[in-house]
Amino acid sequence: MSILPSGGPRLLLRQLREVMAEGAGGQARLDKIVRMIAANMVAEVCSIYLVTEADVLELFATEGLNPGAVHKTRLKMGEGLVGMIAETASPLNLSDAASHPKFAYRPETGEDPYRSLLGVPVLRAGRTLGVLVVQNRTHRHYTEDEVEALEIIATVLAEVIASGEFSVEDSLAFRRRMGPVHLHASGLADGIAVGEAVLHEPRIEIRQIIAEDVEAETGRLEAAISDLRASVDRMLHEIEFNVGSESRDVLEAYRMFAHDRGWLRRLREAVVTGLTAEAAVERVQNETRARMLRSRDPYWRERLHDLEDLANRLLRHLTGDVETAAQAALPENAIIIARSMGGAELLDYDRKRVKGVVVEDGTPVSHVAIIARALDIPMVGRAERALERVEPGDLVALDGETGELHFRPSPEIVKVFDEKLALRAQRRAQFHALRDEPAVTLDGTEIALNINAGLLVDLPNLSETGADGIGLFRTELQFMVAPTMPRLAAQAELYKRVLDEAGPRPVTFRTLDLGGDKILPYAPQRLESNPALGWRALRIGLDRPALMRYQLRALLRAAGGRELRVMFPMVAEVAEFVAARELLHKEMARAQARGQPLPVMLKVGVMIEVPSIVWQLDQLLPICDFVSVGSNDLMQFFFAVDRSNPRLTDRYDLLSPPLLKMLHQLVLKCETLGVPIGLCGEMAGRPLEAMALVGIGFRAISMPPASVGPVKLMVRSLHAGELQTVMEGLYDLPDHSVRAQLAAFAAERNIPI
Repeated sequence: MSILPSGGPRLLLRQLREVMAEGAGGQARLDKIVRMIAANMVAEVCSIYLVTEADVLELFATEGLNPGAVHKTRLKMGEGLVGMIAETASPLNLSDAASHPKFAYRPETGEDPYRSLLGVPVLRAGRTLGVLVVQNRTHRHYTEDEVEALEIIATVLAEVIASGEFSVEDSLAFRRRMGPVHLHASGLADGIAVGEAVLHEPRIEIRQIIAEDVEAETGRLEAAISDLRASVDRMLHEIEFNVGSESRDVLEAYRMFAHDRGWLRRLREAVVTGLTAEAAVERVQNETRARMLRSRDPYWRERLHDLEDLANRLLRHLTGDVETAAQAALPENAIIIARSMGGAELLDYDRKRVKGVVVEDGTPVSHVAIIARALDIPMVGRAERALERVEPGDLVALDGETGELHFRPSPEIVKVFDEKLALRAQRRAQFHALRDEPAVTLDGTEIALNINAGLLVDLPNLSETGADGIGLFRTELQFMVAPTMPRLAAQAELYKRVLDEAGPRPVTFRTLDLGGDKILPYAPQRLESNPALGWRALRIGLDRPALMRYQLRALLRAAGGRELRVMFPMVAEVAEFVAARELLHKEMARAQARGQPLPVMLKVGVMIEVPSIVWQLDQLLPICDFVSVGSNDLMQFFFAVDRSNPRLTDRYDLLSPPLLKMLHQLVLKCETLGVPIGLCGEMAGRPLEAMALVGIGFRAISMPPASVGPVKLMVRSLHAGELQTVMEGLYDLPDHSVRAQLAAFAAERNIPI
């Protein structure tokens, strides 16, 4: 038996609209809403719980429970049935709530007599604002119509909550705006920024939620869908000849989703229930986000951004406001705030005005973080609930190295950040003055300072930093930012442009280093218990030789008439290198047979990342042209420590004696056999660690572009022979780290680190 009124959800919405039209205050409105829902759904209890700033669900209004429990009963996110609904963003329908293992009894509510429970999340902009619950004494399972009715009411309720019309002390909107907010985020791209908040997707206010005329709303929705499809097609046509453009790749994904039948069906069904077209889009967007965030499939989590962007575009067509934040006039010091963001979208902004980026999601290997680092834009990620805590125009201060983030900072905080900016500007000027000077120590030792790169936007850094070359070109980034596998021509064109830009400076191309945390959006994903030690890099290439040969073919095509340096990653044994080199030789023979121009010189190297290969150097070095230490992976394998695990970040130090000793032995072995050795990774980009590398004997290191200036300044202030003598006395120490000893050495000799 259904507890819905005879008119169904549409009648319920009409009655709810009448309650809202009475113009009562925030708390009074919530009280009326729970009474109306309880009466119309013949429920003995109706309660509204809202999420507070501390991620606590607080009982804000109830009909049927003890009124004294309002604003006193609280549950943590995930605690009890209400907390579970909020955390999972999913409805819960139980005939005997008390028997559920997550049930949490709160005696002050007086809910003992009630058995059945139906709860739905209150979602807005993909976030859980609260939970709406109805209860009855009898053991019963609520029907699908009842669940849908409560979800529709929750959609309306979300707009009421977001309007901030509660009493001042209870208003979430008031709490959000009342003063400074300090968040501990994750640094994704180094740098300091102070500026004005600009929302990547400006909030579109939905002024009317309940439809006056369902047929008219259906017509508006269909017209907006048609306009959306046409606009995406026009944008694709405009860049039709821009082969390989990241923007085109993103728009191709938009077009695919714009024709998705399941998405369109859910939109139409939501309008039929009595919502306006805008409210229907908002509801489907919220449900989709909640569902996809719970998915363990990385592909669908990556595609969430595409669907959200498409929904926002559709809302702009419905409201008539089709201008995006990137197209609008930006302030001189814009800080872009986004839930998530694609790399191509960041490229749409005026780079001279964007001073920083804040995202609620994001990882160091996300596309937008890669682009931000290439553009030298400070960025922080994993900024929890940032969009709830900031308004357009708010002052924002962020540190892309430490992850420190401030909204509406106090004058004292602003002064601190201004001083940091001034200091960085002075140092940048100092580094720029050294751009054309060689990296030579005081005793005449030359150090080659190269940069790491992976996209075309990285290439201007070669001339801007005065780097000696590209020590590591990450070829997988081209594959990661595209929705489909890049074709042979696109790969060859990218590699050719890299070589053209580098001119006489050397470029080392690393073959595809996929797997682990580097996910292709178009490839099927296999769950692995330990991806870092799993099927990745050269292991994929040797198991899928056609994929590797395809890339090697593109590299050979691009390097015709020039030198080509190719490096294989994650080599664990000599046999793997031999097999990979054989694939390269087969492609060389194929190109020669077809009369294609060949590289004038081919150098093939190994990336030393797996400790096992260190014990095979006598067999490896005679058959390779160069080696490069991949310090990031080698360090975690050497210490058996997952470097992405925050609980283990202090378990090892890059300046640990056993690690430095191993690197020193590597250098000595390569010197003995006459094989050039370099190092690329996090270690090379820090002046103190780079100083240690020079003392060990490295004469070529590769780093992020922003590190070239600080490392060059250090090198030019250093006496390499003296440091080498000091290092000899550190290798066999039992200490956890020799960081203090090296820092003291630098301080005594005024070496800037």
